[in-house]
Amino acid sequence: MKHSAPNTTANAATATCGCGISRRHLLAGAAAFAATAVDPFAKAIAQTSAQPPVQAATPPAPFRIDVHHHLTPPDYITAVHGKATVPPPSTNWTINKTLDDMDAAAVQTAMLSISTPGLWFGDAAASAKLARACNEYSAKLGLENKGRFGSFAAVPMPNADAALGEISYALDTLKADGVLVFTSYEGKWLGDASFIPVFEELNRRKAVVSVHPTTAACCGNLIPYIPDNVVEFGTDTTRTIASLIFSGAAERWPDIKFIFSHAGGTMPFLIERFEFLARMPQAAKMVPNGVRAPLQRFFYDTAQASNPAAMGALRLLVEPTQIVFGTDFPFRTSIEHVNNLAGCKVVAPDLRKIERDNALGLLPRLRV
Repeated sequence: MKHSAPNTTANAATATCGCGISRRHLLAGAAAFAATAVDPFAKAIAQTSAQPPVQAATPPAPFRIDVHHHLTPPDYITAVHGKATVPPPSTNWTINKTLDDMDAAAVQTAMLSISTPGLWFGDAAASAKLARACNEYSAKLGLENKGRFGSFAAVPMPNADAALGEISYALDTLKADGVLVFTSYEGKWLGDASFIPVFEELNRRKAVVSVHPTTAACCGNLIPYIPDNVVEFGTDTTRTIASLIFSGAAERWPDIKFIFSHAGGTMPFLIERFEFLARMPQAAKMVPNGVRAPLQRFFYDTAQASNPAAMGALRLLVEPTQIVFGTDFPFRTSIEHVNNLAGCKVVAPDLRKIERDNALGLLPRLRV
C-alpha cells in the first residue's frame, strides 16, 4: 500500500503541545508577548486610552452657615496687649486662613465675632472704643467678601449706656446680623437686673443674641493644670442659662433669639436638676410654663460639641430646628465639625437644618 508523504509544513503549523493549543497559536502568542516585552507599558497605555478619562470629583458648592466663627482685628491685639492674654490661635488669625478653612468645609457664610478675653477691662470708654473698631472691621470684611461674612457685633458690656449706643450703631448703621455677649461680667450673669435695659432693647428689636462663654470672676485657674476653657466655659454657659430662666428674664424677653455656644454647655446633662428646682415655690413663679419651654425655644450651636455624647443629650432635649452649625474657628477647624457631625447619626434632612436651614430662619438676609 502506497503512503503519501507527510505535509511537514501543514503539520508544523497545526501541531499541538499536548494541551490543546496549536503551534500557530503559540507562535502568535509569543510574538504578542515579545511586543509587550519591548514596550512593557504598551498594553497598559492601550487599555488606558480605551477607557474614558476619570473625572475629578467636583467639590460641593458652599452651603453651610457657621454661626460661631471668630476673627481678631489688628486693633484688638493692640488694645488688649498688657491687659489680658490673647491665645495663639487668635493672635495668628488672618482673613486668608478664615477663607481657606471655610472653603475646605463648603462653608458659604461665617458670622464673625470676637472671642475671649472679650472687651471689658474695667474702662467703659476704652471698651466702647474697642467695640466700635472691631465692629467696623467686621463690616469692612463683609463688604469686601460679598456673601462670605456676616457679624455678631461686639457689645461694650457691662456698661448699659455704652452697650445701647453700640447696639444701635452696629445694627442700624453697620447692618450687623446680631450681637454677641459673654456669659458673665464681673460676677453677674445675663439674668441680672443690671442688664435689663440692654435686653429690653434687644427684645424690642427681636435681635439674634449669640452668647459666648468666658471665665467667671469667681472661678479662674481653679485647677492650675486644666485650662478654664475645658471645664469653666461649659459651666459658665450653664450658669447664665439658669440665670435667665430662674430670674424670669427668659419669660420677659421671648423675642430675643438666643444662641448658646457649645451645645448649651453642661445644661442638657443637668436638666433633671433644673426641673427639680422649678418645682420649688419661688422658682416656679419664674417659670410658669416649666423650664423646658424656654430651653426648647433657645438655639444651640455645635462648636466643639459635634460628638455623639453632646449631640445626643442636646437632641433629646430640643428639636433639630434649634441646633445650628458652629465651628469655633480658629480654635478648631470647620472640616472637623463637618466630619464629626457625620458620625452623630443625624438623618440627612435634620443635618441639612443644622448646617444651613435653621440659620437661614434666624438670618433671613442670607437667603438672597
